[in-house]
Amino acid sequence: MFFLSPTYLMYMIPAFILMALTSWYVKSAYAKWSRVAAGSRFSGYEATRRLIASSGLQGVKIQGTPGEMTDHYDPRDKTVYLSNGVANSASVAALAIAAHELGHAQQDAEEYFPLKFRGVLVPLVNIGSNLGWILIMIGLFLQLTQLAWLGILVFSGGALFALVTLPVEFDASARARRMLADSGIIQTDAEMRGVSNVLNAAALTYVAGLVTAVLQLLYYVSLVSGRSRD
Repeated sequence: MFFLSPTYLMYMIPAFILMALTSWYVKSAYAKWSRVAAGSRFSGYEATRRLIASSGLQGVKIQGTPGEMTDHYDPRDKTVYLSNGVANSASVAALAIAAHELGHAQQDAEEYFPLKFRGVLVPLVNIGSNLGWILIMIGLFLQLTQLAWLGILVFSGGALFALVTLPVEFDASARARRMLADSGIIQTDAEMRGVSNVLNAAALTYVAGLVTAVLQLLYYVSLVSGRSRD
């Protein structure tokens, strides 16, 4: 089995460890700052409404979404989706997450190129993540090296998507910090450190996702390269 080979484990075990550590760090930062109430006493929902009005965003809606840490902005319907834990909480963590999602709404309104480019990649990546490794396996099994390399090219879209995601997320976090500071929703340096802690932790998940995608791609490249030399 390819996925139980020592080569696969050599590439992917570091990725699994990195993802696990990142997940632990995100949950730890979120839990810590979820217990700290912001002095402004705005809930995530109230802060989002206030920031939408002060930012001059037209047509952006707010809606609830089930689950924990499921908050997101959907450019298709111009809606910021907030989980109950964020919408109804006045914690520093909740405000950081709500403002981050509104940062994506600002990007959308300004037609921020990396966000638009990432949107174009989504359907291609959805197809490539399933089709790519199938082409690679068929190419290796039938000894059709060119087909296997085509599979790698198709599969590489996932790494490109992860790479493009980084500036999108970093920029949204920078916007969130500015909005919270300028609006007075975050009022002290200590609260801003908490906002940065939560947002930086979340950003690490995207870095870990990129590292994982690249390592998986390198594994497939090594697999096909090895067969090509045989």
